Amino acid sequence: MLVVKDVPSPNFDSRRSPPDMLVLHYTGMQTGAAALTRLCDPNAEVSAHYLVTEDGGIVRLVDEARRAWHAGRGAWQGETDCNSASIGIEIVNPGHEFGYRDFPEAQVDAVISLISDIRTRWTIPDARIIGHSDLAPERKQDPGERFPWRRLAAVGHGLWFEPAQERIAALGAPLGPGDEGLGVIVLRAGLHRLGYALQPGGEYDAPTRATVEAFQRHWRPGQVDGIADGETRATLMGVLQLATAESATGVLN
Repeated sequence: MLVVKDVPSPNFDSRRSPPDMLVLHYTGMQTGAAALTRLCDPNAEVSAHYLVTEDGGIVRLVDEARRAWHAGRGAWQGETDCNSASIGIEIVNPGHEFGYRDFPEAQVDAVISLISDIRTRWTIPDARIIGHSDLAPERKQDPGERFPWRRLAAVGHGLWFEPAQERIAALGAPLGPGDEGLGVIVLRAGLHRLGYALQPGGEYDAPTRATVEAFQRHWRPGQVDGIADGETRATLMGVLQLATAESATGVLN
């Protein structure tokens, strides 16, 4: 049985619909205690449904039926009120500003157990288990490239795809800032189709680079540089195929 400690936050309001999305964050503060204090501070006007500590403790801050204030401005798969649509999980980690580090095993195990438990109550597709940076690429980096998305997918939570080398090689030269043409059009359309707010178009501009970086942090963490090389594009194609198949069949883990 999942052990959860209740520390109620006053920072919530009403949902407009049942949640069908999970958003993972890192706290990005120097200590877990400081993060917990802020998530419960009415003046901060920020919260999440859960906080997972580095030793694997799980703290419930807001009831899942309520709208917590964790996502902010952003969008995923056309949803712009991501707070209403999602359950937010804050994972204690100092983040890129204060010494980003690997997530301890006990903490990752707790996150997996928590997600498993949440999905017994709500219908949440794998393609809607995302990071904060996915819904807000130009503002956020969390939970970042050190978060083990592959491990989550291996136990049935989220999408993961690793392309074959021949598929990578077939895609040719990398795409990057300043590039235009069919390759960029296909890239932007693919990112938009997956869920990013980036609109289809033919210019590799600053929003395109930020969105590619967000995709890499989640699905190609070995090199996060905003350059759409063959591996990044082949991975995008594979993840899109998985998301499309899930949508077509309606099969959830």
